[in-house]
Amino acid sequence: MRIATYNINGIKARIETVLAWLDDSAPDVALLQEIKSIDEAFPRAPFEERGYNVETHGQKGFNGVAILSKRPLEDVTQGLPGDAGDEQARWIEATVMGARAVRLCCLYLPNGNPAPGPKYDYKLAWMARLEARAKALLESEEPVVMAGDYNVIPQDEDAARPEAWASDALALPRTRAAFRRIINLGYTEAFRARVQGPGHYSFWDYQAGAWSRNDGIRIDHLLLSPQAADLMTECRIEAEQRGREKPSDHVPVWVTLDA
Repeated sequence: MRIATYNINGIKARIETVLAWLDDSAPDVALLQEIKSIDEAFPRAPFEERGYNVETHGQKGFNGVAILSKRPLEDVTQGLPGDAGDEQARWIEATVMGARAVRLCCLYLPNGNPAPGPKYDYKLAWMARLEARAKALLESEEPVVMAGDYNVIPQDEDAARPEAWASDALALPRTRAAFRRIINLGYTEAFRARVQGPGHYSFWDYQAGAWSRNDGIRIDHLLLSPQAADLMTECRIEAEQRGREKPSDHVPVWVTLDA
């Protein structure tokens, strides 16, 4: 099962980019973030024509997540538990059926800037809820993949210029500590389990020629439960997508499971 996470930065602005990517790369499952569309307005037809089942948790003009799957999806739930009043569309879960059923969680973690401030407080509170959900998912003892745009730079080596991010919400000590607490529950950060060292990024800003200078950061992650980690055969970043026509500022990150 080939699973990709991809912050597309707006389905209306980048539908042709996403469709071309699906045609070329053909993931079994695509977890999309920042669709910036309400559920009713999401353009389902071209994805369904390509054989994908489509589930969305949308929001007008902001946020929004979606799961595209060539395999059946069951038990779909929207919204991260822990705050019934949270109206931001940042989380969707489903079980994808195959040789092994896998619980998929597609997430768009808050940016948190400016920090300190209310937006950073929301980020940390959201991460605490994520930690609680991650712990509960482990109790199922089933393969779980929590993937998406985490808006977390885990270590300095995950940024081309770490000094430029030192005071940013993506790299603050409290952000990194919250991310580590989730991993320390028993999750595997898929990319770092397979690839070590600096120079690997999943986001390049549109400004100041960041892509041409390879001035990137790695903020799109896949966390695997022990049962999913045992099934992993590959994890990679599809960096070349950033150089395509009308790209997102993120690129897809892939994991392949023997499932």
